Amino acid sequence: MRELRAVVIGGGVGGLTAAAALHHRGWDVTVLERAASLEPVGAGIALAANAQRALDTFGAGDAVRALSVPQVDGGLRRPGGYWLSRTDNAAAARRFGGPVVVAHRADVIALLASRLPEGAVRTGVRGELADPGGPDRPARVTTPGGVLEAELVVGADGIHSAVRAALFPGHPAPRYTGFTTWRFVVPAAAAPQGGTTAHETWGPGRLWGTVPLRDGRVYAYAQAAAPARAQSPGGELAQLRRLFGDWHHPVPELLAAADPAAVLRNDVHSAADPLPAYHHGRVALLGDAAHSMTPNLGQGGCQAVEDAVVLAHLATEAATVHGGDPLPALPRYTAERLPRTTAVVRRSARVGRLACLSSRSGRLLRDAALVAADRFAPHLALRGLDGVADWHPPVHPYAAQTGTRTKEAP
Repeated sequence: MRELRAVVIGGGVGGLTAAAALHHRGWDVTVLERAASLEPVGAGIALAANAQRALDTFGAGDAVRALSVPQVDGGLRRPGGYWLSRTDNAAAARRFGGPVVVAHRADVIALLASRLPEGAVRTGVRGELADPGGPDRPARVTTPGGVLEAELVVGADGIHSAVRAALFPGHPAPRYTGFTTWRFVVPAAAAPQGGTTAHETWGPGRLWGTVPLRDGRVYAYAQAAAPARAQSPGGELAQLRRLFGDWHHPVPELLAAADPAAVLRNDVHSAADPLPAYHHGRVALLGDAAHSMTPNLGQGGCQAVEDAVVLAHLATEAATVHGGDPLPALPRYTAERLPRTTAVVRRSARVGRLACLSSRSGRLLRDAALVAADRFAPHLALRGLDGVADWHPPVHPYAAQTGTRTKEAP
């Protein structure tokens, strides 16, 4: 089979995973990233067992697991510090085939980029879809340096995807959910003394999360109701201190240690309506470009990784069967990914609404239910990821257990 060409528009986790998975299967891949570099500013990313298994299909799973500090336990808390429920990563590993690993996003990006040949990633280059292609012609992408033609174009250009808008110009854009998130990483030298236990704290109309990273760094994230595109008086760190400064340890200490310039603020958007398809012509959408979701299940990046690996597998399989043409794979890609990701988008939105209840009576009922479930049905909260974190990729090998590479019999 002749060498196949793919152009990936967007150099985030989903786009780089798609590029690495396609390259692993023999494709000639070019990644176009409009930013000047592949160096995302301080934020963490959670990768559950489903995403780790997807990464295992091209040999990156163990390397990603090595980027993470083991998360032994954690749980949900009230702003005063009371534990509503506890989580056990060992129980998650038994249920889903592996625990969640949390790593610095920049480390994951660098790892994925290292899986590609030199020159495959072009930063500071904006790619625009000129022609989605079809059975009788390749897809065409324009760049400042000329036109690129490919058997497959991957639109991985995020929530405000220009590729999606070109393919489905009349479809509603992702909708602002009414919530904003903040994220930052505290370096080890400034982290609170005595260690930090992973936790998420649910308060009135807002939440806070803390996760230890490797080398002593700490990843913190927050979510609160806010108008879209609002500006915080005095800056974002000052706003976080107003919202969370009197919450339990180590929240005030992390806020005191945070660098104001390193705090990221992003309005949360979610797919208003599912797209009619995740493909058109020779173009496939993945990740936030296809199905943006709230962060409350920790599955945004995971679903992008799943998309990428499924697309690479199906496209290569179709090209092998159809004389080097991956086009017949794209309807199947939509059929496999659209129902699943739509369900995850909706489930994540439900968790987000539950986490950020504003009414006092609603929060009291929710908290009482969480405490009772933790006492009488331990690990009940893990059921929220049933059918999500237990997903397996369509190819092998994949990791069935953390740190153990297994291979199913053919």
